[in-house]
Amino acid sequence: MQLDLTLAGLVGGFVVGLTGMGGGALMTPMLVLLFHIDPLAAVSSDLVVSLVMKPVGASVHMRRGTVRKELLRWLMLGSVPAAFCGVLVLRALGDDAGNRLKLWLGIALLVAAACIVVKARLQQRSRAEQRVLVAAGGPLEAPAPPALNVRPLPTLAIGAVGGLVVGMTSVGSGSLIIVALMLLYPRLTSAELVGTDLVQAIPLVGSAALGHLLFGDFQLDVTAALLLGGIPGIWLGAHVSSQAPDRIVKPVLFLVLMATGLKLIGAI
Repeated sequence: MQLDLTLAGLVGGFVVGLTGMGGGALMTPMLVLLFHIDPLAAVSSDLVVSLVMKPVGASVHMRRGTVRKELLRWLMLGSVPAAFCGVLVLRALGDDAGNRLKLWLGIALLVAAACIVVKARLQQRSRAEQRVLVAAGGPLEAPAPPALNVRPLPTLAIGAVGGLVVGMTSVGSGSLIIVALMLLYPRLTSAELVGTDLVQAIPLVGSAALGHLLFGDFQLDVTAALLLGGIPGIWLGAHVSSQAPDRIVKPVLFLVLMATGLKLIGAI
């Protein structure tokens, strides 16, 4: 069992490093469907694993200057308390929490799959605009971005909704929030979106993990086995990501999320 969990952590970490998709969208349903671990325990363990792995990617973006710090305050003001409250909502459900969490997790995965499509379309449109600019004789590289016009309340709302979903399902910090930011701030580069999301996700996931440690069903043996495979997996995936074309990786990930989400909600 422990070896199987370590291998699952290796696969999950590799895919996270390869695609940037948050571990909750992959690791948690894997634990529930393949290892038949209680959904609440799966979410608790996955959040603690994510808390260990998130700073690795965030530190890279901090060094490269691809973090929009003016957004962090508003995202965190919404996400950190909401993530902790998500755990309290689960606790308030009592004995029925496991069944409801399985349904909510399935819905969150279907939304995450839809977010992949939305993100791909937005990126395709951005690349088309860049090609038009180049064809018209514009610069090959976009000029330095102007100061960002921060929209506090919508940004806080993104953090709050995303934090609540992460606290309840562990899905959202690497999929739902980043797509919402793309829609609200279309001029942000992909690197800035990922970097900003990774940094704000550290206290978000930390808050959710603390709530699950206090009120959830955290299992140390499961978490340790996942970390043993997840840390080298995410390192390997990050190194391979530069050679793996999105046109192959993203459709496969979309199909996996759709199939898993439908399975969890009982549609297949």
